[in-house]
Amino acid sequence: MVANASTEQGLEAHSQSGDKQAGAPQVLSVHQALELLQYGTMHEVYGLIPWSSNYTFLVTVQYQKTELLAVYKPIQGERPLWDFPHGSLAQREVAAFLVSAALGWHLVPPTVLREGVYGPGAVQLFIEHDFEEHYFTMRERPPEVFMRIVAFDVITNNADRKAGHILRDRTGRIWVVDHGLTFHIQPKLRTVLWDFADQPLPPDVQEDLRQLLKVLRDSESALVTQLTRLISVPEIAAFRSRVAQLLRAGHFPLPSNNRRCVPFPPV
Repeated sequence: MVANASTEQGLEAHSQSGDKQAGAPQVLSVHQALELLQYGTMHEVYGLIPWSSNYTFLVTVQYQKTELLAVYKPIQGERPLWDFPHGSLAQREVAAFLVSAALGWHLVPPTVLREGVYGPGAVQLFIEHDFEEHYFTMRERPPEVFMRIVAFDVITNNADRKAGHILRDRTGRIWVVDHGLTFHIQPKLRTVLWDFADQPLPPDVQEDLRQLLKVLRDSESALVTQLTRLISVPEIAAFRSRVAQLLRAGHFPLPSNNRRCVPFPPV
């Protein structure tokens, strides 16, 4: 499925143009990246990406004269979990992208749900980055983007925000990846980003959340229509409730004393 997302913000893809100049960066719009990921030919698998708990492959996707690298997570490669419905993680990856785009934050790389080499799964634009970097090496940067990541994780109920899931591309832009464990109806927030606990929500974050809440309260909005194809109606209702609760609180939450709130391993 191709998401309806803003096309105003360009992004640098690790891609090749028609002349096959290896690794040549190309600036694509979000819409162009989504179209390529959705309709391009997945013609090569480089192999499994290490350290993933589920089967995750680095692949190339080619559409017309453009080829780029993507991360492919087939549904059949998902490890069964006791608390998330089996075979639902790929859909949650796409749902997280849709929410990030709807907020206008564009933290999650373009992601689609499509048929791949090993069956249907989530396919996400690969972000070229320094593999030695992660949140703990970047936390001294200006906090604005990290505050948005925290708010995003709270409302999507991210159960697995490791430091290594935060990437910095070659332009210095921050991205977040790995959102299969999101949108559960029960509190599941586990993150390494507790630096802002109990701090007030920045005004721009509050305004973006208010606009998102308006969209979520419209059952016929494009976002709600897309989410209903990916997650359950109770999960959408719980998502909407978390947005409203965060706005009412006006500050970032504190870690819970009743459950583990930091993922393992933290990186």
